[in-house]
Amino acid sequence: MTELLGKPVADAITAELAPAVEAMKAKGVIPTLAVIRVGAREDDLAYERGLTKRLENASCAVRKIELPEDVSQEELDRTVAAADADPEIDGILMFRPLPKSLTDKNVLDSISALKDVDGMGKANMADIFSGAGEGHAPCTAQAVIEMLKFHGIEIKGKKVTVVGRSLVIGKPVSMLLLKDNATVKICHTRTEDLKAECLWADIVVACAGKAKMLDASYFREGQTVIDVGMNVDEEGKLCGDVDFENVSKIVDAITPVPRGVGSVTTSVLLRAVVRNAELR
Repeated sequence: MTELLGKPVADAITAELAPAVEAMKAKGVIPTLAVIRVGAREDDLAYERGLTKRLENASCAVRKIELPEDVSQEELDRTVAAADADPEIDGILMFRPLPKSLTDKNVLDSISALKDVDGMGKANMADIFSGAGEGHAPCTAQAVIEMLKFHGIEIKGKKVTVVGRSLVIGKPVSMLLLKDNATVKICHTRTEDLKAECLWADIVVACAGKAKMLDASYFREGQTVIDVGMNVDEEGKLCGDVDFENVSKIVDAITPVPRGVGSVTTSVLLRAVVRNAELR
């Protein structure tokens, strides 16, 4: 079994961007990401710390914009609009979910497609689903593709089962895999005989968000498993959607949780910010 780690993938992306960042620095341009956060949820803060460290280590900047949990919809809208209009901001990331008193529907679509580096606005989503390939894909979905390609896992012609149908991962990663000429089945927790659909595949992408829901009986020899789940098990430990301990004894290759896809996501975001800064 090969353990597919995210760190070497993330490091390779960062190294690839270094010359461009240095060239911009010499011209006084610092690639900058605006992080808009409502409230102070611990999971948001943890991700923000990791993201900040990744960008600052790559000589980029993070501008943190924190709003109180009782912020009005109007104030949130104004804050996002101001960041979008700021010529020194190259990308915008807004943490979600928002408090129930707010809606992100119009906010996400008000961010210009170029600065929507998380790829969650309508324009970028339409680009991914049309296959045009010009916009930003959701970072975690793109990170799955980066993991496969870096580790030499062939996508073209392979059978892939995606277990999960969210707009954050399941649907967009399916479109990205199709673009790379895979044959894709989109499944979910209500799929009949999900076990058979997983056994059919050469590659299984698990992103349903349910701790260890896919046990060893869902897998066979010769498969590659990309586990995107980020859950907490009954012992309070981070785990994926796949029972790693037992499945890793069967399949050819698998990503751990943590230390897998998650560590690549911030580097994908970094790349989008740097490319936007180059255009600036």
